[in-house]
Amino acid sequence: MKKRWGLIWAACLLSSQSFADVRQYKASLDNSKWALAKHSRLQCQLEHSIPRYGKAIFSSQASRALNLNFSLDMLKLPNNYSFAKVSSVPPSYKPGIPSKSVSEMQLLKQFDGELSEKPAWTLLAELEKGMTPTFYYQDWYSEFDSILVGLNAANFHRAYDDFLNCIDNLLPYNFEDISLTVLTYQKNSSELSKASKKRLAMIAEYLKQDAELDLVLVDAYTDSYGGRWHNQQLSEKRAATIRQFFTDNGVEENRVKIEGFGEKRHIASNQNVIERGKNRRVVIRMQRP
Repeated sequence: MKKRWGLIWAACLLSSQSFADVRQYKASLDNSKWALAKHSRLQCQLEHSIPRYGKAIFSSQASRALNLNFSLDMLKLPNNYSFAKVSSVPPSYKPGIPSKSVSEMQLLKQFDGELSEKPAWTLLAELEKGMTPTFYYQDWYSEFDSILVGLNAANFHRAYDDFLNCIDNLLPYNFEDISLTVLTYQKNSSELSKASKKRLAMIAEYLKQDAELDLVLVDAYTDSYGGRWHNQQLSEKRAATIRQFFTDNGVEENRVKIEGFGEKRHIASNQNVIERGKNRRVVIRMQRP
């Protein structure tokens, strides 16, 4: 009989010790805050602070395709390589609802944890339903502890609405799509082709949004018809027209450097209309610091 009670006591003690070894991080109901930290036509970022742990961040970037990334911005970065189990756990006021396994999040040494696309959207959907997305992993700094991180859905919905509206307003292209652009012209004219006008408007809108772009280089060229001096003047006029278009659309003039090259640096022959059309061009290059 004594032996039996001893085993029961040992089991209870072990259970109690296991529970104590789980360090939990989660915002309380009173201090749960969700905020749209970044909102522009280039980037949207929804943040949630986790006391003594860091931040949960959902972000989406300007792009041709809808995209979403989730990251756990940790105050103490991983000191090893491992995985965190990601689940959706019901809050205490929703008894009887089972937890759901969402994904596994790879944890890389000295990097924040990240999830993209479907798992990230799933976390948002679970938060919208009032669930608690939860991350569970072995602590890297203490062999006795496991870590549990929960995202509190309190005060989520208003910030989430703002986040969705921000995503809906993102530009449908990014820096890589337009960082190098070639505009083409009508023959012996400063009139851009229809496709080039559309492209130029895209670049101007991007430049207004991205203040981090250091310099825009505008290089203008012509074909070999019309006389060398005339073509030099025409290329300079084309470059100046592009700069004026940018400044008229709110881009600082000192961010745009122009140069006309006239007949120099052909990229095609001048033997037919199609080839000459390729030489009548303006090349726009954008540089980041």
